[in-house]
Amino acid sequence: MSDDTVIEISNVWKIFGAKPEIALQAIREQGLTKAEVLAEHNCVVGVADVSLSVNRGEIFCIMGLSGSGKSTLVRHFNRLLEPTDGKIEIEGTDVMALGPQELQQFRNNKIGMVFQNFALMPHRSVLDNVALPLEIRQVSKNERMRQAAAILDIVELGAWGSKFAHELSGGMQQRVGLARALAANPDVLLMDEPFSALDPLIRRQLQDEFIRLSKILKKTTIFITHDLDEAVRIGNRIAIMRDGKVVQIGTAEDIVMNPADDYVADFVAGISRLKVVRAHAVMQPIDDYVATHGPLGADSPRVNESENLSTLINLAIDNSGAILVEDGGRDVGLITRADLLRTVIEGTEVS
Repeated sequence: MSDDTVIEISNVWKIFGAKPEIALQAIREQGLTKAEVLAEHNCVVGVADVSLSVNRGEIFCIMGLSGSGKSTLVRHFNRLLEPTDGKIEIEGTDVMALGPQELQQFRNNKIGMVFQNFALMPHRSVLDNVALPLEIRQVSKNERMRQAAAILDIVELGAWGSKFAHELSGGMQQRVGLARALAANPDVLLMDEPFSALDPLIRRQLQDEFIRLSKILKKTTIFITHDLDEAVRIGNRIAIMRDGKVVQIGTAEDIVMNPADDYVADFVAGISRLKVVRAHAVMQPIDDYVATHGPLGADSPRVNESENLSTLINLAIDNSGAILVEDGGRDVGLITRADLLRTVIEGTEVS
């Protein structure tokens, strides 16, 4: 595990049933499918040979349709579920080697979790709910209340500390849940579809809030979602799951531009490329263009290689010539109107 890697899981399997080890052996020896495992061993494959790593400060989205295994997988990071096989390391700690007391301490100190269900305690005030992880750590009352109040200010609920859960809207309750997870200052945040139960407007507001908090707190985060737009908006990288397996890992741009298979291609077919695709993925070599079209004009506009497709299209509206792409002050490629049109067309369902 490198210094930048916070989470690394290797060859993790989760098989539900009376004899999961026998089912796993049959999979390895006979290459059984998920349906065959169910038929022959009455076992369900929840997670199938998943390996991935997550870097420090990264928001790593795991997404897929219902039944893909994403929520099952995230519960292995803190051993709410015990894997049938595989290795899990967080901050260099072999999570599978921890005894009951060590595991409890590890969860309390290293990991915060936010569920889809807000799970707030109705008999406690908002402030008391947020302070709960610190109370479990046996932090003094004055100190835990001070830290809880500070976190409430960060999530912009400082004035609501004395209220109870039923007095808050759904979006506010979820912010309390997030504040509670952050109160213990964990190294890792696990978020299991935290915004999916909310209406679209509130969900987008909370996505904005979470993005803002992430820039401030820089927590390493595993974010589970079934919503591709949400994953694209929030995640630094995305893992797409199907039938318990990870079928592709990459940035939103990687996945949209180069889907690993037909399943991923269908999955991303409806996503707008305008905010996802960057200039470096569209550009062509300068020498090739000059050889065919001649020298570039002195007034050719320039953009950074990270500029998105939407900005490039707007720039091309007012400039008929090529757009130069630079990186660190050096010209590395160029983009024509034809390049932009081709990229947009390839992203439509008629391609």
